[in-house]
Amino acid sequence: MTDVIVVGGGPAGLSAAMFTQKNGLETTVFDTDGTWMHKAHLFNYLGLGSEDGTAFMATARRQVESYGVDLRQGEEVTDVSETDDGFAVETEDDSFESDYVVLATGANRELADSLGVAFDGDVVDVDITMETSVEDAYATGAMGRAEEWQAVISAGDGAAAALNILTKEKGEHYHDFDVPADADAAFGGMVDDE
Repeated sequence: MTDVIVVGGGPAGLSAAMFTQKNGLETTVFDTDGTWMHKAHLFNYLGLGSEDGTAFMATARRQVESYGVDLRQGEEVTDVSETDDGFAVETEDDSFESDYVVLATGANRELADSLGVAFDGDVVDVDITMETSVEDAYATGAMGRAEEWQAVISAGDGAAAALNILTKEKGEHYHDFDVPADADAAFGGMVDDE
């Protein structure tokens, strides 16, 4: 059993995973690398002047792995269901359990539908924290947005889901805010080899 399972490894999923793992929740990401980012070139992502989407994803994956996220590349989730203790996530070869699930599968809303979350038209109905009608299940990015499919919006949605999960776990509103003194501890292992 893990604390958080994230289905989808694009900007939303990796953002959620980074925040939860960084703050002490064991997190597993299942990713088939079907992200639209491979078709993108980022000129509109705050903090980046210009970066190829595939290069961005490689950097993002290294970042979440540096925090200890269990990143399961190429392992497709076939079903998500509620259990008495949280969620069961099925792949072709195995079954996993978690307290929370974050769905970050872009415009593919099949897993959300099979989980039984409420929809608003064609999109998953989420609140401002990205929580669905199923308690402790979150849907991020294009899952809950008809047309606002921007990497920076999706990353923010993932962060919102993660901070809500952390707030629930800690019993008070949680902020993930680092100061310069934290930088060496947080990023000391992230040395760019290029």
